[in-house]
Amino acid sequence: MDAFLDLVAKVNGFINNIVWGWPAIIIILLTGIILTVRTKFLQVTKFGDSLKSTVGETIVDMKKNKGKKRTGVSPFEAFAAAISGTVGTGNIIGVTSAILTGGPGAVFWMWVSAFFGMVTNYSENLLGLYYRQKDDKGGFSGGAFYYIANGVKWKWLAYVASVFCVIAAIGMSGVQTNKISSTISGAIGQADNTIVKLIIGIVVALLTAIIIIGGIKRISRVASLLVPFMSLLFMILAIIGIFMNITSLPKALGMIFQNAFTFKSAAGGIMGYGFATVIRKGMARGIFSNEAGLGSSVIAHSSTENKEPVKQGLWGVFEVFFDSFVVCTLTALLVLTTFDLDALNAATSDSAVSMGALTNNFGVFGTVCFAVILPLFAFTTIMAWAYYGEKATEFTFGWLKGKGTKIAVLTFKILYVLLIVLAAVISSDLVWDISDTANGLMALPNLVALIILSGQVVKITKNYYDRKKGLNIEPMLSAYEDLNEEFKKDIKSRENEQ
Repeated sequence: MDAFLDLVAKVNGFINNIVWGWPAIIIILLTGIILTVRTKFLQVTKFGDSLKSTVGETIVDMKKNKGKKRTGVSPFEAFAAAISGTVGTGNIIGVTSAILTGGPGAVFWMWVSAFFGMVTNYSENLLGLYYRQKDDKGGFSGGAFYYIANGVKWKWLAYVASVFCVIAAIGMSGVQTNKISSTISGAIGQADNTIVKLIIGIVVALLTAIIIIGGIKRISRVASLLVPFMSLLFMILAIIGIFMNITSLPKALGMIFQNAFTFKSAAGGIMGYGFATVIRKGMARGIFSNEAGLGSSVIAHSSTENKEPVKQGLWGVFEVFFDSFVVCTLTALLVLTTFDLDALNAATSDSAVSMGALTNNFGVFGTVCFAVILPLFAFTTIMAWAYYGEKATEFTFGWLKGKGTKIAVLTFKILYVLLIVLAAVISSDLVWDISDTANGLMALPNLVALIILSGQVVKITKNYYDRKKGLNIEPMLSAYEDLNEEFKKDIKSRENEQ
């Protein structure tokens, strides 16, 4: 087994260096810049509209529909399912890992990737809804592979994207499971006990199996309950922890900006990382955290009953903002204000540092909170990626039709659950590296499609805001005439009810 894992590590390392080399980073930034310019800095000019259309309308919707049973997936539930796939261990351990392996300057490049990622995610969601299709159950199926196949009209690339998505789903669940097992086993003093980790893996696998059987509706319902709770708890603890070390805050912020452009490596310690490493670690962990550019969260967003592509796209703007500029930033500042970075280096355990950030400030209470928050973050991510992998498998094997496709999906679910158990006991570094590689592979076809369809993003966006101004023009709600007519009637019916 050790020889096999060593071979896997070497092969993955070779691919990872290509996937996350300078060309990939340039493509990611270039895509974000192109979309930002073409939408006239939408993530800035429409940010207020994003808050109003997301958080604001959700509060109104919850009051209006209190006690009513929904037949579909609400915009917020779709967002909760998507954010549960993005807000995971990457926001806590991933940020810590970026600091340990790339220095404080990596946080700056996480912010850069997030700024452009806001409009990238907006574009993904918009195109996802515009090109989504109805499935056999009357719900909606969408994702990057749909707008690549039906928008770009490169079916071969769509299949490549769907296969990479399946691989990425397995890799992402592996990371989350690995951190659940290491966190819980460490909290109970059994960090090196393989049996304990195996038991934890089995429990996680069983819980996952029970929930994913219910599909996106059950996943979104569970996520909409867990995500607000655990996010709020972590944010409160992080803010209190930062204020407890408030005198270190100016220094922490200074290190982030000063080390963002470190062109020359220093001798040892956490400050000894070259410019290229700082950018690569910051960008890779940033994308791993907010998933903008991967074409993953759009799969959850596409399941919503919302008929306006732009309105669901604005959820993508808020999603990346909340994930990176709020949760990730709080994690980074908590770590940087709590620890003396001169005593840390790349060999330091990212899990130990992440847990220590709460333990050092809150004692046993902090340890317990960490042991609760991180597994919940990780578990909701596992649920979301199970759905992403399922939809990617469904697309990949759609040509089998009927039972053939269902057997392929069932096979994926069984494999997904079994690999959760394995991921609980293997090397943490290997799991992270494989997941990084899979994410990079998944991103490339999606980024190509986003650049090609950037003009379509502009047209659909302009169409929506022109209609909001009162112009009597044909709505662009779907790429397919029958669905476009259906959505028009549904929107008109809702307007009449109001």
